[in-house]
Amino acid sequence: MAEEGEKSKSLTGAERAAILLMSIGEADAAEVLKKLGPKEVQRVGSAMAHLANVDKQDVADVLNSFVEMVDGQASLGGSEDYIKKLLISALGEGKAGQVIDRILFGHNSKGLESLKWMEPKAVAEVIRREHPQIIAIVLSYLDADQSAQVLALMPERTRSDTIMRIASLDGIQPAALNELDMILDKQFSGNSSVQSSNVGGKKTAANILNYMETTIESEIIEEVKEADAELAQALEDLMFVFDNLVDIDDRGIQSLLREVSSENLVMALKGAEEPLREKIFKNMSKRASEMLRDDLESRGPVRLSEVEAAQKEILAIARRMMDSGELVIGGKGESFV
Repeated sequence: MAEEGEKSKSLTGAERAAILLMSIGEADAAEVLKKLGPKEVQRVGSAMAHLANVDKQDVADVLNSFVEMVDGQASLGGSEDYIKKLLISALGEGKAGQVIDRILFGHNSKGLESLKWMEPKAVAEVIRREHPQIIAIVLSYLDADQSAQVLALMPERTRSDTIMRIASLDGIQPAALNELDMILDKQFSGNSSVQSSNVGGKKTAANILNYMETTIESEIIEEVKEADAELAQALEDLMFVFDNLVDIDDRGIQSLLREVSSENLVMALKGAEEPLREKIFKNMSKRASEMLRDDLESRGPVRLSEVEAAQKEILAIARRMMDSGELVIGGKGESFV
């Protein structure tokens, strides 16, 4: 039984949410998914698609955990506290933090916000013919990982220019942002109110670059260096790579490991420096660390692109946890907290 419990605890927040939704039936699961933001729908949907060999004990543990959380509630009315607790229980604190505001303060996305629900290819088509400054503003407004995918679909000659424009943005007047929002809104029907003018800047540009494929990221940085070496250096200082995770404290590493799948961890560590590997081993149980070492030794040669993809995915989880205050990283990473 202890072994089964350990297995259940190793499930990520998205996997626990997936098991819960797959246990309650299609209709009810669909209603829950309607309340989630685009990134969370994608994560939970992906977890559903990739779940395999889920035993009865895992399902029971997830459902028991959910029931314990719900038990004791005076009512199931839509109180903010209840919704927050439900999301945190289902998705984990880091992931839930990103959607709480969107769910509690307005789910009907219009204008700029509606772009967050679109596939990167569709967003690229919408903004491709816009003025470069408009493209920079839109990508600054979207989540960094989505912006990175959109930017990768843009013509090569415009990528470095777009990054430089994003890095040079120092906010934008609310009236101008609202006007852009209204223009986009006409394409999707409806209306919306943009409340924040805090978009763009070097940090935003660096975050987008962090989500780019390594090859494209390097090409953009080199092009920026040719045009503005000082800006390129500032962007590199704000970025961080997988091995920078060694600067996270032990408690943070343990929290991060709970959100990372075993397969991704093995793949990512294939390309990690020894200090980070040892940091990971140190923050696992003896049995888990031995299993991880065996997996690393038995795993044959892997493609560099697969290693980089796994590392980027773990870094994305780390960034979300840093944004929510769950992780603190020294050195360059401090700029993300």
